[in-house]
Amino acid sequence: MEKIIHPKQLIEWKQKSLSQRLVFKKIIVVSSGTCGQASGSLQIIEALDRELEKRNLKKTIRIEISGCHGFCELEPNIIIYPEGVFYKKLKPKDIPKILDETILKDKIIPSLIYDEPRTGHKVSNQKEIPFYQKQMRLLTEKNFRINPTNIQDYIVLDGYQALAKVLFNMTSKEVIDEVEASGLRGRGGAGFPTGKKWEICRRVSSDVKYIICNADEGDPGAYMDRSLLEGNPHSVIEGMIIGAYAIGASEGYIYVRMEYPLAVRHVTIAVEQAKKVGLLGNSVLGSEFKFDIHVVQGAGAFVSGEETSLMASIEGRRAFPRQRPPFPAQEGLWGKPTNINNVETWANVPLILNKGADWYSQIGTKKSKGTKIFSLVGKINNTGLVEVPLGITLKEIIYDIGGGIKDNKKFKAVQTGGPSGGCIPADMLDLPVDYDTLTKAGSIMGSGGMIVMDEDTCMVDVARYFLNFTQEESCGKCVPCRVGTRQLADILTRITQGNGEEGDIKKLEDLSRTVKAGSLCGFGQTAPNPVLTTIRYFRDEYEAHIKEKSCPALFCKDLIVYYIEPKKCVGCLLCLKKCPVKAISGERKKVHVIDQELCIKCGACLEVCPPKVGAVSKYTGKKRDRILKKSSVERAEK
Repeated sequence: MEKIIHPKQLIEWKQKSLSQRLVFKKIIVVSSGTCGQASGSLQIIEALDRELEKRNLKKTIRIEISGCHGFCELEPNIIIYPEGVFYKKLKPKDIPKILDETILKDKIIPSLIYDEPRTGHKVSNQKEIPFYQKQMRLLTEKNFRINPTNIQDYIVLDGYQALAKVLFNMTSKEVIDEVEASGLRGRGGAGFPTGKKWEICRRVSSDVKYIICNADEGDPGAYMDRSLLEGNPHSVIEGMIIGAYAIGASEGYIYVRMEYPLAVRHVTIAVEQAKKVGLLGNSVLGSEFKFDIHVVQGAGAFVSGEETSLMASIEGRRAFPRQRPPFPAQEGLWGKPTNINNVETWANVPLILNKGADWYSQIGTKKSKGTKIFSLVGKINNTGLVEVPLGITLKEIIYDIGGGIKDNKKFKAVQTGGPSGGCIPADMLDLPVDYDTLTKAGSIMGSGGMIVMDEDTCMVDVARYFLNFTQEESCGKCVPCRVGTRQLADILTRITQGNGEEGDIKKLEDLSRTVKAGSLCGFGQTAPNPVLTTIRYFRDEYEAHIKEKSCPALFCKDLIVYYIEPKKCVGCLLCLKKCPVKAISGERKKVHVIDQELCIKCGACLEVCPPKVGAVSKYTGKKRDRILKKSSVERAEK
């Protein structure tokens, strides 16, 4: 590829690439992000390549390997253009039929198209699938059409046009004013206004300035940043170059965790391509502006996502947060002014500069502009990556996009903002999703994790899980976080084991407030959120665990028993054969019995008992106590 030394060459590249694509009658785009590859997309690509070769179709049918299409529940999937046919959960054996029927005869294969879980309605066109219809995919839409390892694919879709506009037609102040007018807020969690952050850094006088892309995404169940880097890394790079021009930086770093090997590979390739064609280096796009980017791999410590810890890691020191002020914009990497934004924030920048602040500011709410990408996971039918306008309600995300709760169970709560976020209950489903409303509800936007929970979820155990996570990931530098999260986790564990005491709820509340007030960085300051919100909205579950020694959700192993109902058992032997510890005894066509002292409460007996029989039940509270007492007496008599 030749060097681009003038913006006109971008247009020429675009036109040339478009003309090259016109020779293809159809393009088959394979979703091949991390989730796709884990589900078998590489085998689908091999099968497509083999079958196209066999049919001599390679000159008219093009295979395009893209990043994640968002619908992770249905991986591996493909989209066939120009019709937009969407096929799901494919296996290599499906490929010959797809080529023979859909590619050559334009016939739809009913067994491979989307089947709406609640209505049974079948949809073949990707744009008509409810999961996509309710979204506003400003950042993720290009994932359908871009090979992340091919810079030309990005340029075809107006890539680096915003950069050309900025370098040759705008001053640094004008760029910042445009970003500020758009209302873009940082997508890393805190939601600080991006333009304001840039302006602070721009005003600091220094011979050297840095910018950093924070891709150290560590929230359980979150993969928004990973997906953008895997699917469209050039959007992030372009945003960083524009940001560097705006604040006067000459060097940038993309800090990405090493557990994201595909993201690391794709962003490294993209950086090298950008250098090769003159979009990075001593003369960006032939201008006098020089800027370079380095990719740094983090070791996976959750606290590295905190900006001062991240900078310490880049410098080769232990990832410890430091007190602020001074803020990074004043004194950051190697003591120089530094601007840090996360992946999604940088990816928004070219969009704003291309389409204008007025256009962008019309999307979202008064104080929360634009779209937000969420990883929608948990007890929901349509798990995946969704991009929605800020201000959309939780109900719209969970039911219209997510397709509702699995197995027609009741929605109970949703955790937003990762381990430092909060749990929002069912009676707040109409809550708008924006920075300020979530904060008022006791949660946070965070980087965009969204974990859906159903009626079988124990909220005390949820708080225990997240506090165990934060306790393990605490860097240990400050006492409130290091000791406080351990104490919170210990109390919650004790409660879920049936050893809760009167006054434990107040202890949890008081200790949570102390940890929030005394911790050095945002990690410790938000760590108690899962505890405070579950107590706030699900206090009755805490009281049941403590006062009645029962788990209303029938989840906590120490507070439940599995029991075979004598009047329902048909003696089919299924549970007896499945029990891993031989705690079940009985003969064929005779009532089976569970030895409660041997039972490890794995639930295998409940899973294999035929639904029509329904002989295995779970009990907690007084019923559990009676069953245990009866079992103990029977064992003593034997």
